[in-house]
Amino acid sequence: MTTPDEAAASGQVAAPPGGPLLAVAKRAAEHVLWARVAVQRRAEARRGYAANRPVPRSVPPTAVLRTAADWERAVAEGKHLRLPLHRDQPKNWDALGAVGAVLTLADDGSRTARVMDAGSARYSPVLPWLRLYGLGGAPDSLLGINLEFGDEVRRDGVVFRHGDVTATGLPDCSLDAITCMSVIEHGVPLEGFLRESARVLRPGGVLCVSTDYDQDPPDTTGRTAYGTPVKIFGPADISALVSMADAAGLELVGDLSTSDALSHAERPVHWDRVDLDYTFILLTFRRRQAR
Repeated sequence: MTTPDEAAASGQVAAPPGGPLLAVAKRAAEHVLWARVAVQRRAEARRGYAANRPVPRSVPPTAVLRTAADWERAVAEGKHLRLPLHRDQPKNWDALGAVGAVLTLADDGSRTARVMDAGSARYSPVLPWLRLYGLGGAPDSLLGINLEFGDEVRRDGVVFRHGDVTATGLPDCSLDAITCMSVIEHGVPLEGFLRESARVLRPGGVLCVSTDYDQDPPDTTGRTAYGTPVKIFGPADISALVSMADAAGLELVGDLSTSDALSHAERPVHWDRVDLDYTFILLTFRRRQAR
């Protein structure tokens, strides 16, 4: 199987992860999701709800998913906010935190922020939720890129196209925010990704990254997914990532220096395909202001 890195180097479109049957199921979920978003967005616009929908607050910009109760709280908030939830319920936790960070840190309330979802899936929640919050009114202001995408696709004003998260081709300082949900653990070259993110973000722009994490990572020897060895980040990996981000000009929003900052009481995430239990971490960075 071609890895994401190999596909990027050769200019190929990566094969759909999980095989053709899963790809068909995901495509069906995508159409249902975006049909709902389009109908709901128009109905809410008539009632003025989108402009008054509260910003998500239950997940901090930088945090570890410590217990199942944490993602259950995020799911409850998502339902209250009338957001179409991800069927894999723990994934709503980091998506809600990322959307909250974009709305509070990267948008000035005008809902004009330019946002890219790096390593996107067209059925993932971040871009649909931002669309329901009123972002995406300007052409191409909401963008999803992924190596597995072929021809450009538009869903309710959101653009999805083939793209490499380490070489997007976007102009310098052209984005207000980047989200990258559960992507970097799948063979992404971290330094290249962070440098490219810093390049395309405006000063003060925001990068939200989530990844699989565990304070004591389980043994993943021999397990592969999406064409690469399974990777569960540990505390040392996170510290190295934060240092790499800082070197690229991206400052962490939050504090991971306390003794319990990277700990968790439970392993509330289970990945059936590889039979592993672990958790998630969400990291939010700001592009350092020019001096």
